[in-house]
Amino acid sequence: MLFDLTDLRLFILIAELNSLTRSAERMNLSLAATSNRIKELEARFGMRLLYRESKGVQLTPAGQTFLSHAQQFMQQVERLKGDMQQYNNGIKGYIRIFANTTAVTEFMPEILGKFLTLHPQVNVALEERLNHDIMRGIQEGTADIGIVAGPVQGEGLEILNFSTDKLILATALEHPLAGVGKVTFAETLEYEHVGLHEGSTLHHFLNRIVSESGQRLKLRIQVRSFEAMCRMVETNVGIGIVPQSAALRHKQTMQLSLVELSDPWSVRERSMVVQSLDALPLYARDLVEFIRQQTAQVPPVPVEKEAA
Repeated sequence: MLFDLTDLRLFILIAELNSLTRSAERMNLSLAATSNRIKELEARFGMRLLYRESKGVQLTPAGQTFLSHAQQFMQQVERLKGDMQQYNNGIKGYIRIFANTTAVTEFMPEILGKFLTLHPQVNVALEERLNHDIMRGIQEGTADIGIVAGPVQGEGLEILNFSTDKLILATALEHPLAGVGKVTFAETLEYEHVGLHEGSTLHHFLNRIVSESGQRLKLRIQVRSFEAMCRMVETNVGIGIVPQSAALRHKQTMQLSLVELSDPWSVRERSMVVQSLDALPLYARDLVEFIRQQTAQVPPVPVEKEAA
């Protein structure tokens, strides 16, 4: 055989850390043993996989190809372990999820809480990522399930629509736009906004919309969560574009006016993305179906039409 699982794990780690030394430490190998393993791999394939540089190592084009196959191979190994774990109570399943801001902060915590209670042998890693990072994570096999909102394209991936959400405008009760019924996003740009942090999916999405229109978003403050956004909006620091599901939840405890956006892009399909549903471990397929069931149980609630 050209390589073993240790070779693959080691190479993936080297690609992540760009360092033979740190990878050796993480794998509990000596630096000499680590270097020899890479040299043997290169000798077996008859080509260089790494560029050795003073600041670390970088993958060659051949190394990039080897990395892609190594990640896919290791993902298959994890799937095999997962499917077999149902026969051994001592083994736990592990699901890696990359998701957008709304999923991470709004509906996934409740869904995962229920799922993990029903599946005590399964562990989950949930990470907030941007849409393009989510898609890349699924393609490269660093995540098992991706959750995105809005139109997505992933050649060779399965995209499973599971619910719909809508972006709306939240304002303080005394704001000029409170209770107007409908507005366009462009009409909100003359006012100061409360936004999410730089790394959030929604921030990047709205910035792209503004850039394409040639206008500017007046950000008064940026915060880390939809709850913080709504609290700032409530005190009239600014107005905010938020998912309807989050706005309706926070409106129960805050003094907010919710205004519908008439822009077509405000309606967003939520989708799960996987490499192949059939290839996922049984417990990961169970989670995909559980997410579908849980989100189907909650019908979309219309924005309250407030009197002008």
